[in-house]
Amino acid sequence: MPDLLAKKCRPCELDEGKLDSAEIETFMAHVPKWSVRNNHEISRRFKFKNFKEALEFVNKIGALAEEEGHHPDIEFGWGYVEITLFTHAVGGLSENDFIMAAKINELLSPSLRL
Repeated sequence: MPDLLAKKCRPCELDEGKLDSAEIETFMAHVPKWSVRNNHEISRRFKFKNFKEALEFVNKIGALAEEEGHHPDIEFGWGYVEITLFTHAVGGLSENDFIMAAKINELLSPSLRL
């Protein structure tokens, strides 16, 4: 599998690029601590010491999302950030979701990545 961190998200066409369950399983091995739900979306909850750290992380994710042109659902509050990724255009998961998950993991300090 190519290095997800070296890839860039690509625009998806309707119903093109949707991953099947075997492909999803393969990609999941490359995004530690993320969970798959119904072969439709992946998510991860991140914990922080306080609201400020959570907000700073959300802002980093926002900048990354704009750079990649692929936007996650973000929920956050005091001490936590929860990210959900799926590709609306394909009605499920695409490689873009795993590219974003890998890059979001890289935004963390090394001790929190794994």
